This record gives sequence, structure tokens and C-alpha cells, in this order.
Amino acid sequence: MTESPALRFSGVDHTARPTWKLRETVEFYRDTLGLPLVHTISARGWGPETHPDFLHFFFDSGNGSTIAFFYYLGDAKPAERPLMPPTPDDHVFDATHTAWLADSAEQLQAWKDMLESKGVEVSSTTQHEVIESIYFRDPNGYFIEITVKLRPLQLLDAQDAAWTLQAAMDAEAATSQQAHAVHKIDTVWREKGKLLCGEFGITGDSPGIFIPALDEFASVVEAAQQSAEYKVSQPSPGYFLIEGKTALEFRRKELGLKPAVWYGLFTGGLRGRIDAFDKDRVRVVAA
Repeated sequence: MTESPALRFSGVDHTARPTWKLRETVEFYRDTLGLPLVHTISARGWGPETHPDFLHFFFDSGNGSTIAFFYYLGDAKPAERPLMPPTPDDHVFDATHTAWLADSAEQLQAWKDMLESKGVEVSSTTQHEVIESIYFRDPNGYFIEITVKLRPLQLLDAQDAAWTLQAAMDAEAATSQQAHAVHKIDTVWREKGKLLCGEFGITGDSPGIFIPALDEFASVVEAAQQSAEYKVSQPSPGYFLIEGKTALEFRRKELGLKPAVWYGLFTGGLRGRIDAFDKDRVRVVAA
């Protein structure tokens, strides 16, 4: 019997969202961002009588993909969202966003300079482990990101991602009697630490953290190796384990970590309890 070929997507064709500002949306995406308008659908509803007549228009966003908008004629406009800076203050609303890829850090800075020259408020550059990004908003307040890749993804990234999500699902399953009982990422980090300890045959209860063997966390391992107070081992090719006799303590500026990486310092897994964690200092003690 001939096996069917594996199904794979060929990339994103388009993303879409509603707009209540037709002229402002066209002028922002076509004129400010410079995205060519490539297609418009105009139709009398779609199916149910309650569906309004609409325009559905598409802008070329590169590599064959488009970003599209629905403009529903005569549809009631929702309450005006207050003007907000390009920071994730409304995390639910901003979770839905578009991120475009720049080719280099220089191009990312050029985008920032161009947008600011046209009066668009742009965030500072933000590093998130494998990417660095800027953020701004369109006329409807939608969050927009332009990002540059700092390194290619590796097999370890996929393996570590699987461990993290398994730890999160295990943590939620352990508290399944209560809706949304897991409120702190510390719970997921500790659960992941348990999984890795079991996977690598590690015992003991001294405070410890697992560090993926990835470039963005290299300074943490190097700092621990230089300290007589800490023990650094590599229980697998993909992870380092840093252990302290009574506590572990690090400072962000000494490690040279950007804030977004710093606040994910324990993504590899945690054994113990976080006693202090602010913008520059972290301390882990035994549970």
C-alpha cells in the first residue's frame, strides 16, 4: 500500500481582522507601511440575513502572503478603544497581532526610524530569546510587530518546547478540580524541573535550575562556572544543571541579559523556590 505524503502547510496565506476605519486603514497600510493593495472583494453579505454587506481588502505583506481587513458597511462601531502606547498593556487584545520579518538588525532600525519620521509611536527594540522586535499600532489599535531572527531554531528548541508544554499540562491536570488554578509560571517551571530530574535520573533537593544549551543563556552558565559556590553539570547534551548548596543568586546586568530573556530565566526548569525576582536580581532557595 502506498503511503500518503505527509501534509504540510506552505506558509501563511493571509491574516484578517475587522476595521471600522476604512480610510485610515487604507492610508496606514498602503501609504505609511508601503504595502501594495492587491485585491478587494465587495459583496452583499455572506449567507445569513444578519451578515452586513462588506468590503474585504488585501495588502501584499511579502513572500506571497497578505494581510486583509473586513469593513462591514453600516455595522455598528464598537466603543472606541482608548489610545494606548505600543506596549502589551491589554494582553488579551494584543495577543492577536501580526509580526513581519526584517532581514537584519539594521533593517529593523531603519523601519523604526521611518515609522517615527511619519509620526508613528514605536517601542524600543525588545529581544525575546531568538528574535528582536519593535512594536507599534495601526489606526484601530491593533498591535503590529516587526522582528528579526537572532539565530535559527534548533532541534533543542523543539525538544525544550515539548517539555515546557508537557509541564504546563501536567500542572493544570494536577489542579483540574479548580478552573484556571495555575496562576504562576513558577508552578510550570517547578513541574518541568521534576520532569527533567526524572528524565535524567537526578536526585536531591538542593536549589537548582536547568539551563538549555542555547546561546541566549550562555552567560548564566559561564557565571555559575566561575563561582566556587555553585556546581555546574551537564546531565544531557541539551541542558546544564546549576546547583547551589543553600541558594542560587544572579544579577541581570552582570549577565548582560535583556529584560525579556531575564524574565524567562527559569524556562529550562526549576528545583526549589524563587525567593526574590525583580528587574535585576533573582534568588532561588530550597523548596
